[in-house]
Amino acid sequence: MFTLAEVASLNDIQPTYRILKPWWDVFMDYLAVVMLMVAIFAGTMQLTKDQVVCLPVLQSTVNSKAQPSTSGKAEFTTVETTTGQGEASSMRTVSFGSAHTVTPGIPLSGATSSQNQPTESGWELKEQKDSSGRKTNLDFQQYVFINQMCYHLALPWYSKYFPYLVLIHTIILIVSSNFWFKYPKTCSKIEHFVSILGKCFESPWTTKALSETACEDSEENKQRLTGAQSLPKYVSTSSDEGSPSANTPMITKSGFKFSAEKPMIEVPSVTILDKKDGEQAKALFEKVRKFRAHVEDSDLIYKLYVGQTVIKTVKFIFILCYTANFVNTISFEHICNPKVEHLIGYTQFECTHNMAYMLKKLLISYISLICVYGFICLYTLFWLFRIPLKEYSFEKVREESSFSDIPDVKNDFAFLLHMVDQYDQLYSKRFGVFLSEVSENKLREISLNHEWTFEKLRQHVSRNAQDKQELHLFMLSGVPDAVFDLTDLDVLKLELIPEAKIPAKISQMTNLQELHLCHCPAKVEQTAFSFLRDHLRCLHVKFTDVAEIPAWVYLLKNLHELYLIGNLNSENNKMIGLESLRELRHLKILYVKSNLTKIPPNITDVAPHLTKLIILNDGTKLVVLNSLKKMTNVAELELQNCELERIPHAIFSLSNLQELDLKSNSIRTIEEIISFQHLKRLTCLKLWHNKIVNIPSSISHIKNLESLYLSNNKLESLPAAVFSLQKLRCLDVSYNSISLIPADIGLLQNLQHFYITANKVDTLPKQLFKCVKLRTLCLGQNYITSIPDKISQLLQLTHLELKGNCLDHLPATLRQCQLLRKSGLVVEDHLFDTLPSEVKEVLNQDTSIPFANGI
Repeated sequence: MFTLAEVASLNDIQPTYRILKPWWDVFMDYLAVVMLMVAIFAGTMQLTKDQVVCLPVLQSTVNSKAQPSTSGKAEFTTVETTTGQGEASSMRTVSFGSAHTVTPGIPLSGATSSQNQPTESGWELKEQKDSSGRKTNLDFQQYVFINQMCYHLALPWYSKYFPYLVLIHTIILIVSSNFWFKYPKTCSKIEHFVSILGKCFESPWTTKALSETACEDSEENKQRLTGAQSLPKYVSTSSDEGSPSANTPMITKSGFKFSAEKPMIEVPSVTILDKKDGEQAKALFEKVRKFRAHVEDSDLIYKLYVGQTVIKTVKFIFILCYTANFVNTISFEHICNPKVEHLIGYTQFECTHNMAYMLKKLLISYISLICVYGFICLYTLFWLFRIPLKEYSFEKVREESSFSDIPDVKNDFAFLLHMVDQYDQLYSKRFGVFLSEVSENKLREISLNHEWTFEKLRQHVSRNAQDKQELHLFMLSGVPDAVFDLTDLDVLKLELIPEAKIPAKISQMTNLQELHLCHCPAKVEQTAFSFLRDHLRCLHVKFTDVAEIPAWVYLLKNLHELYLIGNLNSENNKMIGLESLRELRHLKILYVKSNLTKIPPNITDVAPHLTKLIILNDGTKLVVLNSLKKMTNVAELELQNCELERIPHAIFSLSNLQELDLKSNSIRTIEEIISFQHLKRLTCLKLWHNKIVNIPSSISHIKNLESLYLSNNKLESLPAAVFSLQKLRCLDVSYNSISLIPADIGLLQNLQHFYITANKVDTLPKQLFKCVKLRTLCLGQNYITSIPDKISQLLQLTHLELKGNCLDHLPATLRQCQLLRKSGLVVEDHLFDTLPSEVKEVLNQDTSIPFANGI
């Protein structure tokens, strides 16, 4: 048997959840506990004391005179008459010899008056005072048997199962009351909400923000509500240089401005939080923002709470309806006909149920509790539908504070706040502080400059690969004011700073020429924009949505390089148009890494002066390429990972093209390569990482080709036409299936870099070593068994890769490759050890000599 504590634990919730339990839920919880006590008390009584006591109803006739049995044995008749109150009258026992009869209605005290009266048979009457009563010839085991039989046959089922029904109903009510705290899809949201709410309530920033609000003049609040003016999304129209715009509040050295339309408000020093409190407050703002976006999307919590309330109400009606009918069925006396006369000898028994009165009182108590519970459920339903609980307004908080931008919320977020208001309205007031962008901006402006001093920023400045001074700021709440005091900075990178604002102070950074905005839709003041328009040369913009690209980017007339990385294609396969690039009059390099299906038509705005175009797709097929025809001045073109199956014909119109890179496409045939003969300036052709099976002989028409990259294809041979390209300096055919290096390779007298790694080559032709200008020779991962001694002719060789072949030794003539050193020799250690010691000494002499590493 379980204890009350074990059952009551079903009603337990986390203490922090109590703020979401209004008074009616608390009251119903207590009622449920009382009902549990009723159920367990009744069950305990029933298990320990519940029983039925039965006596047989005798079959003999009761007359005014007692008659003896013809069989010599006495017959007994037990007659009970009940009063209106259900109590038996007194009975008189009459004895004839050894037999006894009971005459109803005659008091025992009157028996003495008839003791001496004669009877027909001469028997003598006398009063019996035997306390054992009349014998029925039933033994103890038969009484136990009949008591158990009649307990199950004569008692109404409700009398037997009342405690268990009450327990089951109560458990169902408890589960229904707390199901929204246990259901996984709502429990996680509630737990998150309660956690955030508690932190917001206790946050020092909440106290400071509300205390500052309380100190502000009411007239200032009115001005703040009515004085804001709308301005363009990114560019400020402020006429005074260095003054913050209405939509771009700035930080000054003397204090903090929170409104551009009113005099500056000095923030007392006590409002500067310590680092730990500031970080906690900033984290809370982010948590509240994410939680709101997550919870406002659905009303599952509201529906679940309404549903469980409806279930409890229906349960109350059901319990009340059927329980009321069973009140009168609980009785002390019952007639039992067990049909076991063949075992007992009697057909009818009269039984008493000793728990009847107690059960009846417990049942009436239970019905009373259920009625109270049901009325509270009805009140809850009235409250749920009386006001729109899926909408919550912070109007009162807005009126009482300076945070006029606290938004109204809806759905589950609104419902949870309504529930909290039933506990304490101060919670939602303090919570509203973290929904205000004004409050968040205050916190940022207060803590950002306090944390990022000039000295700290100076420590983060580094030299990049181009030997320029670079500062990279990552995931800050804004751009620290001290950044703009770094006047010698060349490159500024702002990453994941959603509220970045560039003030007029940037104009003192005269060396700044390169700016990176990674997921950072920065806003600029008018003076700052003028400076960037005239001085910025290179801009990198990384975005998720094209709307993140600041509008002022398209107006930087002196910009030379623009790098765009992000999504430029919508789900319905329509282009998300870039704004006009017409103002970018000096743009030379355009880099686009996206998921394009066609070349953006706006790129033609910069076609007359664009010299380099790079498009890196994510595997999306680039279909429309007609815009390329207008880019007649493009010298370098890269179309990578665009799922191209053939070389686009639009490329053949680019008469000034010098380098073409079609890496990582699905090109199978390059028969169109003959059209490259019209591109007189083409010197570099990169067709690597495709599916090319063979090289057409028409490649020989590209007379000026100097670099040819065909690695990671499906080539099995090299045609003679390749070796007619006399100007070829770099040939890369690595990772193919080539088994033979043609002897014609000796014709490439200008060849400096040859890569044939990971093929099926087993021998090296002697003509290969006629390419005396070779500086890089990669022969690794083949089946080569020996290296000819003529390798000594490669006097300019600085990098030799032989690892992964079938060699058993290296030629000693390697010592004649004067520029080759051990650092440039890629080979297994055991092969290197086969070299003579003098050769190894030569190779180990000076590892500082530079060599060509290849591509």
